[in-house]
Amino acid sequence: MDNYNFGKYNEKALEDNFIKALKDPDFVKVVNSLDVPDKIKYKYTSSLKEIASNIKTCANCKGLAFCPYEIKGVYKDTQVENNVISFVYKNCPYKEKEIKDKAYLKNIYSYKMPKEISNASFKKIYKDDSNRLETIKYLKTFYDNFSKGKYYKGLYLYGNFGCGKTYLISALFNELAKKDIRSTIIYFPEFLRSLKASFNNPEDNYNERFDEVKESPLLLLDDIGAEKISDWARDEVLGVILQYRMEEHLPTFFTSNLSLKELEDHLMITNKADDKVKARRIMERIKYLCEELKMISVNRRE
Repeated sequence: MDNYNFGKYNEKALEDNFIKALKDPDFVKVVNSLDVPDKIKYKYTSSLKEIASNIKTCANCKGLAFCPYEIKGVYKDTQVENNVISFVYKNCPYKEKEIKDKAYLKNIYSYKMPKEISNASFKKIYKDDSNRLETIKYLKTFYDNFSKGKYYKGLYLYGNFGCGKTYLISALFNELAKKDIRSTIIYFPEFLRSLKASFNNPEDNYNERFDEVKESPLLLLDDIGAEKISDWARDEVLGVILQYRMEEHLPTFFTSNLSLKELEDHLMITNKADDKVKARRIMERIKYLCEELKMISVNRRE
Protein backbone atom coordinates (compact mmCIF):
# COMPACT_ATOMS: atom_id res chain seq x y z
CA MET A 1 0.00 0.00 0.00
CA ASP A 2 1.54 3.33 -1.06
CA ASN A 3 1.87 6.25 1.38
CA TYR A 4 -1.15 8.08 -0.07
CA ASN A 5 -3.49 5.11 0.31
CA PHE A 6 -2.07 4.34 3.76
CA GLY A 7 -2.83 7.90 4.82
CA LYS A 8 -6.41 7.60 3.57
CA TYR A 9 -6.78 4.25 5.33
CA ASN A 10 -5.43 5.71 8.57
CA GLU A 11 -7.86 8.65 8.41
CA LYS A 12 -10.75 6.23 7.81
CA ALA A 13 -9.71 4.11 10.81
CA LEU A 14 -9.58 7.22 13.02
CA GLU A 15 -13.01 8.30 11.78
CA ASP A 16 -14.51 4.86 12.37
CA ASN A 17 -13.09 4.75 15.89
CA PHE A 18 -14.51 8.22 16.57
CA ILE A 19 -17.98 7.30 15.24
CA LYS A 20 -18.02 4.15 17.37
CA ALA A 21 -17.24 6.25 20.48
CA LEU A 22 -20.24 8.50 19.75
CA LYS A 23 -22.46 5.78 21.19
CA ASP A 24 -21.44 7.10 24.62
CA PRO A 25 -23.56 10.18 25.52
CA ASP A 26 -20.79 11.51 27.79
CA PHE A 27 -18.34 11.29 24.92
CA VAL A 28 -20.83 13.23 22.76
CA LYS A 29 -21.00 15.98 25.39
CA VAL A 30 -17.23 16.27 25.41
CA VAL A 31 -16.79 16.46 21.62
CA ASN A 32 -19.73 18.88 21.21
CA SER A 33 -18.06 21.24 23.66
CA LEU A 34 -15.01 21.52 21.37
CA ASP A 35 -15.27 24.19 18.67
CA VAL A 36 -12.98 22.51 16.13
CA PRO A 37 -13.61 20.46 12.96
CA ASP A 38 -14.40 16.76 13.48
CA LYS A 39 -11.27 15.75 11.54
CA ILE A 40 -9.18 17.26 14.31
CA LYS A 41 -11.24 15.51 17.00
CA TYR A 42 -10.65 12.16 15.30
CA LYS A 43 -6.98 12.28 16.34
CA TYR A 44 -7.85 12.56 20.00
CA THR A 45 -10.59 9.94 20.37
CA SER A 46 -8.70 7.96 22.99
CA SER A 47 -8.04 10.99 25.22
CA LEU A 48 -11.58 12.29 24.76
CA LYS A 49 -12.95 8.88 25.79
CA GLU A 50 -10.81 9.09 28.92
CA ILE A 51 -12.29 12.50 29.73
CA ALA A 52 -15.81 11.17 29.14
CA SER A 53 -15.06 8.34 31.55
CA ASN A 54 -13.80 10.84 34.10
CA ILE A 55 -17.08 12.76 33.83
CA LYS A 56 -18.99 9.61 34.84
CA THR A 57 -16.62 8.96 37.74
CA CYS A 58 -16.77 12.54 39.02
CA ALA A 59 -20.57 12.72 38.71
CA ASN A 60 -20.93 10.04 41.37
CA CYS A 61 -18.05 11.16 43.60
CA LYS A 62 -18.83 11.73 47.29
CA GLY A 63 -15.59 13.45 48.23
CA LEU A 64 -11.80 13.49 47.95
CA ALA A 65 -11.46 10.36 50.05
CA PHE A 66 -13.25 8.42 47.28
CA CYS A 67 -11.30 9.96 44.36
CA PRO A 68 -9.64 7.20 42.27
CA TYR A 69 -7.12 9.47 40.55
CA GLU A 70 -3.43 9.43 41.39
CA ILE A 71 -3.61 13.06 42.51
CA LYS A 72 -6.79 13.36 44.56
CA GLY A 73 -9.22 15.93 43.21
CA VAL A 74 -7.33 16.67 40.00
CA TYR A 75 -8.91 15.67 36.69
CA LYS A 76 -7.96 15.89 33.01
CA ASP A 77 -9.83 18.34 30.77
CA THR A 78 -9.64 19.86 27.28
CA GLN A 79 -8.56 23.23 26.04
CA VAL A 80 -8.86 24.63 22.49
CA GLU A 81 -6.72 27.37 21.00
CA ASN A 82 -6.24 28.15 17.29
CA ASN A 83 -7.96 24.92 16.25
CA VAL A 84 -5.58 22.89 18.39
CA ILE A 85 -6.84 20.63 21.18
CA SER A 86 -4.63 20.39 24.23
CA PHE A 87 -5.18 18.78 27.61
CA VAL A 88 -4.92 20.41 31.01
CA TYR A 89 -5.39 19.34 34.61
CA LYS A 90 -7.95 21.08 36.81
CA ASN A 91 -9.10 20.91 40.41
CA CYS A 92 -12.54 19.50 41.09
CA PRO A 93 -14.99 21.41 43.37
CA TYR A 94 -14.03 19.21 46.34
CA LYS A 95 -10.36 20.04 45.79
CA GLU A 96 -11.10 23.74 45.42
CA LYS A 97 -13.02 23.66 48.68
CA GLU A 98 -10.14 21.90 50.42
CA ILE A 99 -7.70 24.54 49.14
CA LYS A 100 -10.00 27.32 50.32
CA ASP A 101 -10.59 25.67 53.70
CA LYS A 102 -6.86 25.24 54.29
CA ALA A 103 -5.75 28.64 53.02
CA TYR A 104 -5.29 29.72 56.63
CA LEU A 105 -2.29 27.36 56.95
CA LYS A 106 -0.12 29.90 55.15
CA ASN A 107 -0.33 31.96 58.34
CA ILE A 108 1.08 29.19 60.53
CA TYR A 109 4.72 28.18 60.74
CA SER A 110 5.25 24.92 62.60
CA TYR A 111 8.40 22.98 63.27
CA LYS A 112 8.47 19.26 64.03
CA MET A 113 4.83 19.17 65.01
CA PRO A 114 2.30 16.34 64.39
CA LYS A 115 0.29 16.70 61.19
CA GLU A 116 -2.99 16.58 63.13
CA ILE A 117 -2.46 20.06 64.58
CA SER A 118 -3.04 21.61 61.15
CA ASN A 119 -6.62 20.34 61.33
CA ALA A 120 -7.26 21.42 64.92
CA SER A 121 -10.28 23.69 65.38
CA PHE A 122 -12.68 24.84 68.06
CA LYS A 123 -15.43 22.72 66.48
CA LYS A 124 -13.40 19.53 66.87
CA ILE A 125 -12.44 20.07 70.51
CA TYR A 126 -13.74 17.40 72.88
CA LYS A 127 -15.89 18.97 75.59
CA ASP A 128 -16.86 15.71 77.30
CA ASP A 129 -14.31 16.15 80.11
CA SER A 130 -14.96 18.87 82.69
CA ASN A 131 -11.22 19.03 83.42
CA ARG A 132 -10.70 20.63 80.01
CA LEU A 133 -13.41 23.28 80.29
CA GLU A 134 -11.35 25.89 82.14
CA THR A 135 -8.67 25.72 79.44
CA ILE A 136 -11.24 25.93 76.64
CA LYS A 137 -12.88 28.93 78.31
CA TYR A 138 -9.51 30.70 78.61
CA LEU A 139 -8.66 30.10 74.96
CA LYS A 140 -12.09 31.32 73.82
CA THR A 141 -11.67 34.50 75.91
CA PHE A 142 -8.23 35.00 74.38
CA TYR A 143 -9.70 34.55 70.89
CA ASP A 144 -12.44 37.11 71.50
CA ASN A 145 -10.02 39.69 72.87
CA PHE A 146 -7.23 39.18 70.35
CA SER A 147 -9.70 39.27 67.45
CA LYS A 148 -10.68 42.75 68.63
CA GLY A 149 -7.06 43.88 68.87
CA LYS A 150 -6.94 43.69 72.67
CA TYR A 151 -3.87 42.30 74.42
CA TYR A 152 -4.49 39.23 76.53
CA LYS A 153 -1.90 37.10 78.31
CA GLY A 154 -0.82 33.81 76.82
CA LEU A 155 -1.08 30.51 78.66
CA TYR A 156 1.36 28.21 80.39
CA LEU A 157 -0.60 24.97 80.12
CA TYR A 158 0.77 21.96 81.93
CA GLY A 159 -0.56 18.53 82.76
CA ASN A 160 -0.34 14.85 82.00
CA PHE A 161 0.92 13.34 78.77
CA GLY A 162 -1.59 13.07 75.90
CA CYS A 163 -4.38 15.15 77.42
CA GLY A 164 -4.59 17.50 74.42
CA LYS A 165 -2.63 20.55 75.57
CA THR A 166 -0.95 21.15 72.22
CA TYR A 167 -4.12 20.43 70.25
CA LEU A 168 -6.16 22.97 72.21
CA ILE A 169 -3.69 25.81 71.71
CA SER A 170 -3.18 24.83 68.07
CA ALA A 171 -6.94 25.06 67.59
CA LEU A 172 -6.82 28.63 68.89
CA PHE A 173 -3.96 29.52 66.52
CA ASN A 174 -5.76 27.95 63.56
CA GLU A 175 -8.93 29.92 64.28
CA LEU A 176 -6.93 33.15 64.45
CA ALA A 177 -5.04 32.20 61.27
CA LYS A 178 -8.42 32.28 59.50
CA LYS A 179 -8.48 35.96 60.47
CA ASP A 180 -5.07 36.37 58.77
CA ILE A 181 -3.10 36.41 62.04
CA ARG A 182 0.32 34.74 61.81
CA SER A 183 1.58 32.30 64.43
CA THR A 184 4.47 29.94 65.10
CA ILE A 185 4.32 26.52 66.75
CA ILE A 186 7.56 24.71 67.54
CA TYR A 187 8.46 21.55 69.35
CA PHE A 188 10.95 23.21 71.66
CA PRO A 189 13.41 20.32 72.32
CA GLU A 190 13.87 19.68 68.59
CA PHE A 191 14.07 23.39 67.81
CA LEU A 192 17.01 23.74 70.21
CA ARG A 193 18.74 20.75 68.64
CA SER A 194 18.31 22.11 65.12
CA LEU A 195 19.53 25.57 66.11
CA LYS A 196 22.67 24.09 67.62
CA ALA A 197 23.26 21.97 64.51
CA SER A 198 22.94 25.05 62.29
CA PHE A 199 26.06 26.65 63.81
CA ASN A 200 28.29 24.70 61.44
CA ASN A 201 26.00 24.86 58.42
CA PRO A 202 26.47 28.06 56.36
CA GLU A 203 23.39 27.23 54.27
CA ASP A 204 21.15 27.19 57.35
CA ASN A 205 20.37 30.78 58.30
CA TYR A 206 20.48 30.69 62.09
CA ASN A 207 19.47 34.32 62.63
CA GLU A 208 16.53 34.15 60.22
CA ARG A 209 15.10 31.05 61.87
CA PHE A 210 15.67 32.42 65.35
CA ASP A 211 14.00 35.74 64.50
CA GLU A 212 11.01 33.94 62.95
CA VAL A 213 10.28 32.44 66.36
CA LYS A 214 11.23 35.46 68.44
CA GLU A 215 9.13 37.95 66.46
CA SER A 216 6.07 35.85 65.62
CA PRO A 217 2.78 37.61 66.53
CA LEU A 218 1.71 34.43 68.34
CA LEU A 219 4.07 31.76 69.62
CA LEU A 220 3.69 28.31 71.13
CA LEU A 221 6.75 26.68 72.67
CA ASP A 222 5.59 23.09 72.87
CA ASP A 223 6.83 20.63 75.51
CA ILE A 224 9.15 23.00 77.31
CA GLY A 225 11.00 21.20 80.07
CA ALA A 226 11.49 18.06 77.98
CA GLU A 227 14.70 19.43 76.46
CA LYS A 228 18.22 18.77 77.67
CA ILE A 229 18.91 22.15 79.20
CA SER A 230 22.21 24.03 78.98
CA ASP A 231 23.46 27.54 79.71
CA TRP A 232 23.19 28.36 76.00
CA ALA A 233 19.64 26.99 75.61
CA ARG A 234 18.42 28.80 78.71
CA ASP A 235 20.21 32.14 78.43
CA GLU A 236 20.95 32.65 74.72
CA VAL A 237 17.83 31.08 73.23
CA LEU A 238 14.91 30.95 75.67
CA GLY A 239 15.95 34.05 77.62
CA VAL A 240 16.41 36.18 74.50
CA ILE A 241 13.10 35.03 72.96
CA LEU A 242 11.17 35.78 76.16
CA GLN A 243 12.83 39.14 76.76
CA TYR A 244 11.96 40.33 73.25
CA ARG A 245 8.39 39.12 73.46
CA MET A 246 7.93 40.70 76.88
CA GLU A 247 9.17 44.07 75.60
CA GLU A 248 7.00 43.89 72.47
CA HIS A 249 3.90 42.56 74.30
CA LEU A 250 3.68 39.49 72.03
CA PRO A 251 1.38 36.73 73.33
CA THR A 252 3.33 33.58 74.16
CA PHE A 253 2.04 30.11 74.99
CA PHE A 254 3.73 27.07 76.50
CA THR A 255 2.81 23.43 76.97
CA SER A 256 4.64 21.26 79.46
CA ASN A 257 4.42 18.25 81.73
CA LEU A 258 6.04 20.41 84.43
CA SER A 259 4.49 23.04 86.66
CA LEU A 260 6.17 26.44 86.76
CA LYS A 261 7.91 25.47 90.02
CA GLU A 262 9.17 22.23 88.46
CA LEU A 263 10.30 24.11 85.35
CA GLU A 264 12.31 26.52 87.49
CA ASP A 265 14.12 23.56 89.07
CA HIS A 266 14.76 22.17 85.58
CA LEU A 267 16.25 25.48 84.40
CA MET A 268 18.65 25.80 87.33
CA ILE A 269 20.99 23.16 85.83
CA THR A 270 23.09 23.24 89.04
CA ASN A 271 22.57 24.46 92.62
CA LYS A 272 25.00 27.33 92.16
CA ALA A 273 23.67 30.74 93.14
CA ASP A 274 24.27 32.15 89.65
CA ASP A 275 22.19 29.38 88.04
CA LYS A 276 19.36 29.94 90.51
CA VAL A 277 19.26 33.66 89.66
CA LYS A 278 19.23 33.00 85.91
CA ALA A 279 16.49 30.39 86.22
CA ARG A 280 14.40 32.74 88.35
CA ARG A 281 14.85 35.49 85.79
CA ILE A 282 13.46 33.21 83.06
CA MET A 283 10.50 32.35 85.27
CA GLU A 284 9.72 36.02 85.88
CA ARG A 285 9.50 36.56 82.11
CA ILE A 286 7.22 33.54 81.66
CA LYS A 287 4.93 34.70 84.47
CA TYR A 288 4.80 38.17 82.94
CA LEU A 289 3.74 36.70 79.59
CA CYS A 290 1.42 33.93 80.77
CA GLU A 291 -1.22 32.65 83.11
CA GLU A 292 -0.49 29.22 84.53
CA LEU A 293 -3.18 26.59 84.16
CA LYS A 294 -3.11 22.92 85.10
CA MET A 295 -5.05 20.40 83.01
CA ILE A 296 -5.26 16.76 84.01
CA SER A 297 -7.40 14.86 81.56
CA VAL A 298 -7.79 11.58 79.70
CA ASN A 299 -4.77 10.47 77.69
CA ARG A 300 -6.33 10.42 74.22
CA ARG A 301 -3.23 8.96 72.60
CA GLU A 302 -3.72 5.56 74.25
